[in-house]
Amino acid sequence: MKIPRIWFFDMEGTILRKDHELDNGKVAPSAWTVLAKKLGEDCYREEEATKDKWLRGEYKGYLDWMKETVLIHKKYGLTKDHLNQLVDNAEFHDGVDELFSWLREHGVITALITGGFKALADKVQRRLKIDHALSGCEYFFDDAGKIEFFNLLPADHEGKLSFMNQVLFEHGLSADDCVFIGDGKNDVFLAEKSKISIAFNAQDELVRMATFSLTHERGKENLRDIINFFR
Repeated sequence: MKIPRIWFFDMEGTILRKDHELDNGKVAPSAWTVLAKKLGEDCYREEEATKDKWLRGEYKGYLDWMKETVLIHKKYGLTKDHLNQLVDNAEFHDGVDELFSWLREHGVITALITGGFKALADKVQRRLKIDHALSGCEYFFDDAGKIEFFNLLPADHEGKLSFMNQVLFEHGLSADDCVFIGDGKNDVFLAEKSKISIAFNAQDELVRMATFSLTHERGKENLRDIINFFR
C-alpha cells in the first residue's frame, strides 16, 4: 500500500500509555483525570462530574469544559510539581520510536492533536520530532509553583478537525493524503475526515468505523505493528 504523505496522531492512549483503571467509558482516560486523582478524591469526583456535564451537552464548547476543570485543579491546589511529575511519569508505548523513524525515512509529515496538556505534548513532540502539534491547555505558574494563569485552545471535535484542515491546507494536501491514529470515541471526527484511519486499542465507537484496527493484550501494545498495514 502507498504510504500517505501526512499522519495525524492522538496522544494519550495512542502514543502514550493510558491508565486503564480510569477508563469508565465516558470519555477516553486522560491526564486531566490523572491530575485530579493526585489532588484527592474530592477533586476526582468534581472532575468526573464535568465529564457527565460534557456528555449531556451542558457546556458551550470544549473551552468551557476545560476552564471549569482548570478551576477545579486550582481549587484543590495543583502546583507545577504535580504537573512536572505527571510529565516525568508519562510512558511511551512500545514501538513508537521505530514507527516514527520509519515515517521519517519515507518523508512523512507528522502532526500531534491532543485535548490535553501542552507540557505533555512538548515531551512527545521533542522525542519523536513531530512537525506540528496542537494541545488544549498550557499552565503558567508563579514563583511559588502555583497556577498563575492558563492558555486554552479548542482542541476537541471541531477544534481538532479545524487544526487538521489548516495543516493540510498549508501543505497543499487533502484528506486523501492523510492517516489518523487514535484510541477514543472523541477521535471519530478526525477518523471520518481521513483517507485511512487506525483504531489503536480503541473504544468501540472508533473501532467500528476505522479503516484498520489493532488490539493488543494489555501491557503489550506496540505501535510498530501499524507498519504492517503499509507493507
